Amino acid sequence: MKADAIAPAILAPGLAPLTYEMLEQQIRETTEALRQFGIARGDRVAIVLRPGPHAATAFLGVASAAVATPLNPDYLAAELDSYFELLEPRVLIAESGFDQAIETANRLKIPVILLDPSGEAGRFTLRMPGGRTPTESARRAAPHLAAKPADMALVLFTSGTTGRPKMVPLTHGNLLASAHAVAETLALTPSDRSLAVMPLFHIHGLVAALLAPLYSGGSVICPPGFHAIDFFGWLTVFRPTWFTAVPSMHQALLARTGSQQKAIKSAKLRFLRSSSSPLAPTVLAELERAFGAPVVEAYGMTEAAHQMASNPLPPLRRMAGSVGLAAGPEITVVDAKGRKVPPATTGEVAIRGPNVMKGYVNDASANREAFAKGWFRTGDLGVIDRDGYLTLIGRIKEFINRGGEKVGPREVEEALLAHEAVFEAAAFPVPDPALGEDVGAAVVLKPGAATSVAELKEFA
Repeated sequence: MKADAIAPAILAPGLAPLTYEMLEQQIRETTEALRQFGIARGDRVAIVLRPGPHAATAFLGVASAAVATPLNPDYLAAELDSYFELLEPRVLIAESGFDQAIETANRLKIPVILLDPSGEAGRFTLRMPGGRTPTESARRAAPHLAAKPADMALVLFTSGTTGRPKMVPLTHGNLLASAHAVAETLALTPSDRSLAVMPLFHIHGLVAALLAPLYSGGSVICPPGFHAIDFFGWLTVFRPTWFTAVPSMHQALLARTGSQQKAIKSAKLRFLRSSSSPLAPTVLAELERAFGAPVVEAYGMTEAAHQMASNPLPPLRRMAGSVGLAAGPEITVVDAKGRKVPPATTGEVAIRGPNVMKGYVNDASANREAFAKGWFRTGDLGVIDRDGYLTLIGRIKEFINRGGEKVGPREVEEALLAHEAVFEAAAFPVPDPALGEDVGAAVVLKPGAATSVAELKEFA
């Protein structure tokens, strides 16, 4: 969708808005600067930046010229060592003050480019430390070519069940397909404003909170991270029409909604969105009551450039406990041999479509396990009812094997969350000499609430 050149694209607390015209200029300047530094289309560029508007525009600019690889700015030296070793980035882009990332890059002989914020939300310049300039050979080495749909735009890490990080490569075509799916599902228009509280080194934040609103010509509010105490002030100042978050963020906001009704009413949110982990039906209902807006639960993963399924907006039916209808790729459910199972039968969720990656980077074993007959096997157990609504049962490898009985952690968590005193719940396996594994759970109580272990066991 073509946006109005003078419409605000990026907004942030304390900074002047960045229009679409200015955003386009920033992307051009970033592309040219990277070309001057010798960065070519296929080069990986690690990005370590504070949450906020510059993380958004840096991602957009870098992905336009090379392969963006944003990393969590809170990583410690050992984590940075590991990720840099896997990524083999051509260069690191960081802000002054991120000494650990810069020192790690220097030790590994990875060139560093510093980002200096300037002017409006998301405006910046790039420079090399110490006033160094790229060599003439570097400037000649990387002529700029416009990105094609098949060109790589982004590489992110996903941990998987083995704990060994896997690199997920996503093309411009993958990202555009997913951004289109999110925008279509949520009926986004140029008048919508997203409050981007999700981190921009995570596929959820990059696609749903940033790319989808820009794809639809709307605006993105980029605060300095997620701070529940400041969230309601942002509602009052910026009047977003929606936001997307993970359930733990939603629960942190719920704890403060009682004293924030004025801010909630002034914002007039059109809807709330939840993704990246299961949202308990009880929490969904509490959110809708507190915010006076529908909650749309969606299902996504990094390998699919985020969105795969979503509950629709009213007046269509939203099903609590379900992640909704296919909303991007094709979705099916298969048995252990990869054969499609009948409706209402539990099996492994599999997907295929234009937003799905072609395969992990340098991981033939993972690719053999993940792909079958053209479908990507997600590792999630689910069931699709006769109306097409998908309900997730849990991760195949995360089930608790209690004496041969497979228990889904989500089922236990939802039962505990239905108790009036419980604010958060997590279920997990604990060793048992007779059963092998038994069900363990941890809960956080609501402020001022009281209960006992015996009461919770009886309730569950």
